[in-house]
Amino acid sequence: MTDTPAPRSAAGPEGPTAPVGPGRILLGLNTFGDVGENPDGSPQPHARVLRQLLEEAQLADAVGLHAFGVGEHHRKDYAVSAPEVFLAAAAARTTRIRLGSAVTVLSSDDPIRVFQRFSTVDAISNGRAEVMLGRGSFIESFPLFGLDLADYEILFEEKLELFDKVRAQKPVHWEGRTRPAVSGLSVYPPLERHLLPTWIGVGGTPESVLRCAQYGYPIIFAIIGGQPRAFRPLVDLYREAMAKYGHPMQQVATHSPGHVADTDEQAREELFPHWLKLRNKLGAERGWGPAGRGEFDALCAPEGALYVGSPETVARKIVLLKQNLGVDRFDLKYSNGPLPHSAMMRSIELMGTAVAPRVAELLGT
Repeated sequence: MTDTPAPRSAAGPEGPTAPVGPGRILLGLNTFGDVGENPDGSPQPHARVLRQLLEEAQLADAVGLHAFGVGEHHRKDYAVSAPEVFLAAAAARTTRIRLGSAVTVLSSDDPIRVFQRFSTVDAISNGRAEVMLGRGSFIESFPLFGLDLADYEILFEEKLELFDKVRAQKPVHWEGRTRPAVSGLSVYPPLERHLLPTWIGVGGTPESVLRCAQYGYPIIFAIIGGQPRAFRPLVDLYREAMAKYGHPMQQVATHSPGHVADTDEQAREELFPHWLKLRNKLGAERGWGPAGRGEFDALCAPEGALYVGSPETVARKIVLLKQNLGVDRFDLKYSNGPLPHSAMMRSIELMGTAVAPRVAELLGT
């Protein structure tokens, strides 16, 4: 094993992941390529979902949103298993929006290949690529790629360490237990203007927060239940640990599900059946009790983790998030189970044309 990584920012103090200041918050979108349904209730082909996803990324760029991220999964209810391939296609259809993963499951991938694929996307997109690394909330990739779940912790720790060395764009010297050593080899292609902006996605454990701060990477919290304000101690821990390690401060972001429509009632009624279907499906897999309308409505309340409602309602909820946690960026997970493509397109449109300017107005920017 090697020593603690040297302090450095994602792209210098004013780079893509530098904090944006107290009166501003960046707004992005995340999706897993959730598989929708045909009129008869049968699942749509994955290929159609991916083509629709390109339309969604193109619209997000057109309405001026900051970032578009696709999450890696290896199961039939999500269409994205190769984020970088999709992002390269999206790069050819967009001009301004940042393009990233949400997340890349580093534990079951090769860190060198991850860097090479994202550096390629960065070149194609003219410097708009970013990667979010994580362990993922599903385990399907472990048996698929022949990995042992008993190595869950060591795989992520060693692969993150190797990725960090590759990302530095210097000859790589590394050795560990989970793959052969690398002795002074260089990795290509390098990025043109900066180091690859790299986030760590965390679910809410202090250990994950401290690991992120050790490397000096920006952090994104997945807040999918409860109340976002409960994450304040973890946000504070990250900032304290970044200072302790001597790293320049990076952006703090959160990711939460939601849906925007013209009215609160429309947004809730459009989303609820699809949220419930997805929630209870995952709940059955993970041993949770069944959910109902009461849980949904509680999560849609001002202090809840679902960002559902009219542009005014969602904007005020994002401003409350900024006030409670001081975050620099909020990513809306706008796809929710088999929510129709048309509803998601409208949600994206409203995020860019109504929510974003209202958030800026409320924050006085």
